[in-house]
Amino acid sequence: MNVPSSDGEVSVSSATDVRRLSAEALAYLGDAVYESHVRRTLLLPPRRLQDYRNAVVERVRATCQAQVMASVRLHLSEEELAIALRGRNSCGRGPRHLAPELYRQASSLEAVIGYLHVHNIQRLNEVLALCDKVSCQSL
Repeated sequence: MNVPSSDGEVSVSSATDVRRLSAEALAYLGDAVYESHVRRTLLLPPRRLQDYRNAVVERVRATCQAQVMASVRLHLSEEELAIALRGRNSCGRGPRHLAPELYRQASSLEAVIGYLHVHNIQRLNEVLALCDKVSCQSL
């Protein structure tokens, strides 16, 4: 059952509701949550708008997310790893210019972030802090 919070947002109220969400829906939500988080963390120091955009795009592209997932995976619970596997297996091939495995890994990270966003905000913040520590290398 979806329950409106005091600020008007709708949240998933039980673990059963979370399990009913498709992996694609969790990844869709996780994509938005992760990009919003990256935008917030890159606001300081002040820069030109184009520089913000370039830094965000570099951080949220699938190749970087795959590297982040490879590092963060070691710190995930069994339940979170199961969500990651669901996200990885349900995402399809992805864009032609990208290796399918990189796309799957990025989708698994997004699914975990989406899951934690509706299930456990405190744990989400812990995982996002781990993500922030990963330095992405260009592939």
